[in-house]
Amino acid sequence: MNRRAFISRLAGAAAAWPLAARAQQPGKTYRLGILANGPGAPERRQALFSGLGARGFVDGKNLVVVQRSADARPERLDSLAAEIKAENVDVIVTFSYPAALAAKKSTKDIPVVITGAGDPVATGLVDGLARPGGNITGVTELGTELSAKRLEILRDALPTLTHVAMPWNAADLGMTMRYRSAEDAARVFGLKVQTLGVREPDDFEHAFAEMRRERPDAILMVSDALTILNRKRVVEFASSNRLPTIFESVAPVRDGGLMSYGPKESEIGERAAYFVARILSGARPADLPMEVPTHFELLINLKTAQSLGLSLPPTLVARADEVIE
Repeated sequence: MNRRAFISRLAGAAAAWPLAARAQQPGKTYRLGILANGPGAPERRQALFSGLGARGFVDGKNLVVVQRSADARPERLDSLAAEIKAENVDVIVTFSYPAALAAKKSTKDIPVVITGAGDPVATGLVDGLARPGGNITGVTELGTELSAKRLEILRDALPTLTHVAMPWNAADLGMTMRYRSAEDAARVFGLKVQTLGVREPDDFEHAFAEMRRERPDAILMVSDALTILNRKRVVEFASSNRLPTIFESVAPVRDGGLMSYGPKESEIGERAAYFVARILSGARPADLPMEVPTHFELLINLKTAQSLGLSLPPTLVARADEVIE
C-alpha cells in the first residue's frame, strides 16, 4: 500500500470512529503508563493529555498517570518498564525507540502506543503499518522523506552546500536507521557526509574535534534524548564556528540553531491520545493501523542567520511556519 493510500485509509477510519468518551465504563478509573528515554517533547505530552481530556479521560479524575523517564540513560529503561507494568496500567505510551523496545520486552499483554521510535517495521517493533500485530500501535515518522526534505531546505539556504556533518546517537537503533536514511538522501543530492556517531555526553567533544579538523558546510542533527539533552552544546559549537544547522525538532532553533523541519509535535501527541482512547474503550492494538504525521513545520531563526552572515532566500523565509526575528 503506498503512503498516500495508507494516509487516506487512516483518515477515513479516524473520521468514522466516535470519541472514546462514548464507550467509557461509568465510574471506572483508568491507568496510563508513560515511558520515556528523556524529558523532551513537552508539546507532544501536553497535546497527549489535552487530547485525552477532550475524549473524557482526565488526569486526576478518571485517569491515573504513571510516568517514568530514563534521563537519556537507556540502560535504565528495562527496570522502569517493569515498574510501570507492576502498576497494572491499562496502556503504555512510549517516547523514543529505546523506550518502545523496553515496553515491548516487558509485556505482551499490556497495549503499547509508540511515538518517536523511528521506523517501527525496520526495527522489528511491529509486523507492518497497516497491520501492526501484537500489542503495539501508534505514530511513526517518514524518515527517508523527511531527511531528503531537510537536505533540500539546507541546499535552498546554502546553494554551495557540498559537505554535511551528521551527529546522531549511535547507541539507538531507531536513530541509527534514521541517520542512514539521511545519509542515503545526502548521497542522492551528491553531498559528502561526515559521520559523527555519539553514545554518551563525552562523545560530543570528539565530534566537535572532528568538525574542527574537517570543517563541514552545515550540520544536520538527528534528534533523540541524548542529542536533545546536549543540543545547547551543538548550537554553541555551531555558533562559535559559524556553521548553519538544521534540526528535526524546534527546541534547538529556539536555543539559537538556524532551522528545523519536522512533524508538528502537537499533532503527534493528539494522535497518541486517539490511540490511547481507542484502546481504553476496548480496541486491540493489532487492529489499529499505525499512523504517519500529516502536518510538518519549518522554523527559521533569522537572528542566527544574521549572526552567521547568511542572507536567506526570501522564498525560503516565506515558506516558514514560524520565523524568529
